[in-house]
Amino acid sequence: MDRLIEAIEAKQNPSVVGLDPTEALVPPQVVASFADEVRGEVESDEEAPAAQLAVAFYEFNRAVIDAVADIVPAVKPQIAMYEALGTSGVDVYTMTCEYAREQGLYVLGDIKRGDIGSTAAAYAHHLSGVGEYDPWHEDAVTVNPYLGTDGITPFVDAAAAADKDIFALVRTSNPSSSEIQELELADGGKVYEHVADLVERWGESTRGKRGYSRVGAVVGATHPEEGRALRERMPHTFFLVPGYGAQGGTAADVAGMFDQDGSGAIVNSSRGIIGAWKKTGSYGEAMSADEALDLVAESARAAAIDMRDSLRVAVYR
Repeated sequence: MDRLIEAIEAKQNPSVVGLDPTEALVPPQVVASFADEVRGEVESDEEAPAAQLAVAFYEFNRAVIDAVADIVPAVKPQIAMYEALGTSGVDVYTMTCEYAREQGLYVLGDIKRGDIGSTAAAYAHHLSGVGEYDPWHEDAVTVNPYLGTDGITPFVDAAAAADKDIFALVRTSNPSSSEIQELELADGGKVYEHVADLVERWGESTRGKRGYSRVGAVVGATHPEEGRALRERMPHTFFLVPGYGAQGGTAADVAGMFDQDGSGAIVNSSRGIIGAWKKTGSYGEAMSADEALDLVAESARAAAIDMRDSLRVAVYR
């Protein structure tokens, strides 16, 4: 995690922008502007809508990245939004990751993979690449730990070999997470606490000079007290904190998930930044595609600055 920590310190901003585009978050004139271009490139009319939306996602992402690259240290593209569009969407995911890296950003691929044996090893190529070829352009990925150690070891090994990181789901921000994560164990603890102990152990041989291992934890902003307790329980585990903004988490909620030096966590906001244009009241259907993208960029930048400043007050106290 040393590279991520250094990137955060350079920007004095422990936040990451989630690049989770949907058709509802991209101005319609941006999507419409690529109709002719795509129609001439796809093999069939059936492919055109997905390909057109994929191209629009890429231009949308570029506008956001350009707007926030000097403010935030990292971005987190959610692969599901791209895989939903098929091969053109996967292409745009990798192009987005590559473009973000070119702008100097740490790229956290939100892929939430989890499997065992040779399948886990195959998924781990998100980190290791294929030979010298890195098709994904990610610096870290999220993983699902609920298959146990043999589902995580391939990712840890790949991360160590490629100087990258992973973040395992521990206490997630979604409302129904309690159905599993808060179940009581025979020893009186909770499932998420047991997973937390496993995550701390899985990373113990990969700790960097800053004291944090390559195996991070996903801990939701919507669970501030549990997050504070997990910070004590996992002293060598870096946190990825989703749930800020649109899901209700605040800077005050996440403050306890940082260590005493103001390190140890990075906070994600997705819709609150990439969808900020929808709340400005400035959007109009008569706008051109370029004008709409300018609004997206300006709004994302303002939202990212607001988030940065709120976190600075709460964390760097």
